[in-house]
Amino acid sequence: MGLAGWGLIIVAVFMTLIMTKRTSPFTALVLSPIVVAAVAGFAEVIGKHGLAGIKGVAPTAVMLLFAILYFGLMITAGLFDPLVHWILRIVKGDPLKVLVGTAVLASVVSVDGDGSTTTMIVCSAMIPVYRRLGMKMMDLAVLVILSNSIMNLLPWGGPTARIIAALKVDEGELLRRILPGMILATVWVLVVAVIRGRAERRRLGIVELTDEEINALSPAADTEDQDLKRPRLIWFNLALTVVLMVFLVLGGIGPVPKVASAVIFQVGFAVALLINYGKLADQRRIVEIHGANAMHVIIMVLAAGIFMGILNGTGMSDAMGRTLATSVPESMGGHWGLVTALASVPGTFLLSNDAFYLGVLPILAQAGQTYGFSALDIGVASTTGQAFHLLSPLVGFIYLLLHLTGVDMGAWQRKSALWATGTFVIFLGSIAVFGGVPL
Repeated sequence: MGLAGWGLIIVAVFMTLIMTKRTSPFTALVLSPIVVAAVAGFAEVIGKHGLAGIKGVAPTAVMLLFAILYFGLMITAGLFDPLVHWILRIVKGDPLKVLVGTAVLASVVSVDGDGSTTTMIVCSAMIPVYRRLGMKMMDLAVLVILSNSIMNLLPWGGPTARIIAALKVDEGELLRRILPGMILATVWVLVVAVIRGRAERRRLGIVELTDEEINALSPAADTEDQDLKRPRLIWFNLALTVVLMVFLVLGGIGPVPKVASAVIFQVGFAVALLINYGKLADQRRIVEIHGANAMHVIIMVLAAGIFMGILNGTGMSDAMGRTLATSVPESMGGHWGLVTALASVPGTFLLSNDAFYLGVLPILAQAGQTYGFSALDIGVASTTGQAFHLLSPLVGFIYLLLHLTGVDMGAWQRKSALWATGTFVIFLGSIAVFGGVPL
């Protein structure tokens, strides 16, 4: 059996274990590639490739660690209390309004291009509302991922930046071609929110809340860790958070060079901890309160590193990419835009964005030129697979989302994939109508 076949077996075993709930995602991520790679004859290099994979995801793990600690501190300090209180006043116990508000908030925050930031902010604001109204956390997890998968296509997001680098295309022209689809897909997410909101409204009804009840539901009314609230520092905390978001989007400000997101959150957490909690005992409490959440997510990211490290190191990832790129018959040449779009779905799910966009996409683009498709055409078509990419177990921040919402990974993937299919169809239709890519 070839390397591509062994790689597909690893993915199939992992997905089977997850979907059937035989093991935890952590166990499946670690053991699936190790066992299959050993059977395939790579036992001697499993340790080396696994370590290389861990090193590869280390910056992501560090970023998530300090992002969780930073936003956890801000939640405890009360930065998001006014936002939750304002949301409660607007929705007034109506699940439909809550879900639409979730979609809008997730779309706006996702503009920064960082999934972990979006997850922390949206979950910080909305989870208290969902819990108090008895709403399903699954809907929150689905709407966050649907919104982020769209806004992640902005030029400073991961996939688009890789397309620009791999194919040497103009970022402005690429954005102009995919922007109509992004707008329509955002409307689709709002439609999904309305559909699910009506279902939740039928299940729960509309709870008419008085001002006193709204005040009682507000996080500011919670007595737990009340001594750690810092209402007088809310404007400082807001300004610090805005500065961090600017650095994340722009990379740097003025004379300050580009700073890695892991460093941004590490510095931000250190400053926030010092200003908000001068006492060493309080600082220790903050780390203890939010450290458990961070640890759960980090071990999942490191497990994904082993999974991807073995796939990459053994050559299975490259082999799957080559097989994907070369398995299309020449008779489909006139539909190469559609071929690329369809290939991007399994390509960005089974492979990392780096592996697909920097490894497979250039091959697809080169073949497409033979059939009259420009590199820009192929780049535009390849963005459609992002509708499903964030459902991949190789995406680190989804473990943060799943942990905070407490939903099962397999059930979440199935539910999200159902609605993400609508996003994919919209992307596909829009690149044909507005993007100039013949299908």
